[in-house]
Amino acid sequence: MPDITYLRGFYNGDLTNCEHTFDKLGRTAQVNIICGSCLSGGCKGEYGCICNISYDASKCRVIVEIAIPCAKRESRVFEGFTVGFHPRSWEIVYNGLTQIGFEKPHPEFSFGTGQSQVPLYLTAISSVASLVGKPSYKVSPKGGLEIRLSGSAASGAAPTTLSPSVLLVNWRCERIHDNPYEIYISIPVDGFDPIEFTLTKYCGYTQGREGDSLRGWATFGVISCVLIVLSVVSCCGGFIYKTRIEHQHGLYALPGMTILSACLDAVSGPGAHRLRDDSNGNSVTQASWERVSTTTEGTRRTNERRYGSI
Repeated sequence: MPDITYLRGFYNGDLTNCEHTFDKLGRTAQVNIICGSCLSGGCKGEYGCICNISYDASKCRVIVEIAIPCAKRESRVFEGFTVGFHPRSWEIVYNGLTQIGFEKPHPEFSFGTGQSQVPLYLTAISSVASLVGKPSYKVSPKGGLEIRLSGSAASGAAPTTLSPSVLLVNWRCERIHDNPYEIYISIPVDGFDPIEFTLTKYCGYTQGREGDSLRGWATFGVISCVLIVLSVVSCCGGFIYKTRIEHQHGLYALPGMTILSACLDAVSGPGAHRLRDDSNGNSVTQASWERVSTTTEGTRRTNERRYGSI
């Protein structure tokens, strides 16, 4: 007589007439999957064959037995394997079975354009963790979405319940697409069917590479340093030329001071120019004053001589 090949439980159902169950889980269901024919022999293992349905009122539990044909008499579901968005969650794969929403493309489960990375956490029972291989992926449609897998899971690290392995899905939109891109991820398991699930991503706009902005800032920094060095060298060279060759000193020996002085004269007007002439041209004013003083003194001496003669 064939035994039950796989058992699947469903919990947290409605609480109607199940308010007094000891576990407070509400109505539950247990599905017994038989590889081959039914235990009672009533069904020959055709698809959709339900062998028996029973209900335990004391435990608020529905027990369903179904039979499916199996090509090979071996365990094809990798029990104890989970994939989720958190080390202790299993939104994508639970107990080796892909959950609803990720078994095929669903637009309502798609990731947005701005999310450039999605971490996935893989766990497995430690006794069979070494059977898990490196994940692979396929994209549909091809072209327009760049994908790179990284993390400990991508390098083949064995996942365990105490130390989950991380699969980082890095994706970048290279082309705008009206419908979401479909990413089929497959995780091979030695001796079992591969774990397969689907992720979808919208691309509403194109995205640059991760290092483009850093590369641009680095280029700007190098160009700025080169310009600063050239400016310092030019200033030093101009200062040495004006002091050694043109014999200028002070601020006027600095390169560009002649142009700056001309600009200030043009902006300030003729009054400032006259004031600058007065401050810088003391020799002319002093010569005029000395000439006037000399003339006055000579006139006074002439008058004195005339007065004495009288």
